[in-house]
Amino acid sequence: MEEDVVRLLIADADASVREIIGYCAKEEGWMCDEAKDGIAAIKLLRHAQYHLLIMEAELPIINGKMVYNQLSEGRRPPVIFISNKTAEADRLAAFNAGGNDYVLKPFFPREIVARIKNLLHLYQISAKNHKTLDVGDLKIDLSAHTVLVDGRRIKLTPKEYTLLLLLCQYPHRAFSRDSLLNHVWGQEFSGTDRTVDTHIKSLREKIKPHQDYIATIWGFGYKLNSPQEK
Repeated sequence: MEEDVVRLLIADADASVREIIGYCAKEEGWMCDEAKDGIAAIKLLRHAQYHLLIMEAELPIINGKMVYNQLSEGRRPPVIFISNKTAEADRLAAFNAGGNDYVLKPFFPREIVARIKNLLHLYQISAKNHKTLDVGDLKIDLSAHTVLVDGRRIKLTPKEYTLLLLLCQYPHRAFSRDSLLNHVWGQEFSGTDRTVDTHIKSLREKIKPHQDYIATIWGFGYKLNSPQEK
């Protein structure tokens, strides 16, 4: 099964764990969402489909095994459970809950990437051979984390790049400001909606003359228009 972008859900209470795995995922050109507890994971799983889950077995509020069990058979992607528990009973509980793999903390980031790739291969899930995303006159190199506008490379901050990539990967989808804050800055970020507005303004300046690719949804947030909708 070939997809435009491989999408992962990373669910772990530790922000540093989510950050490490998320960074590795982006290096591979994968898209990832993050959840810090079982409730947040369930909400994301209700509104999006993922190719693979990396989930802490002992997630707060609702543990990872229970979250996975709540998914219907047809909506269960492969899952890697991560945990700091080494006992045989804990490992068996994770596999009995449907886990495909079990990784102990602390782990090596490249090991996680290798295990993800193995499962994606096993389930015949792959991204298209090229690692670029083309939207009209914008070209995003997913491996190099660079953006070309009309063939000219522009300089973006890491947050601007992540924000633009998110909008381009989900064209026509309207994102609320709160949703963009959670996706780009993380759920622990204490900033305001103004943070999103400031970065959108900067992005529009940098992608001129195609600034109207990014449309404002008044009173809500932003979305990416296709070029023909300019």
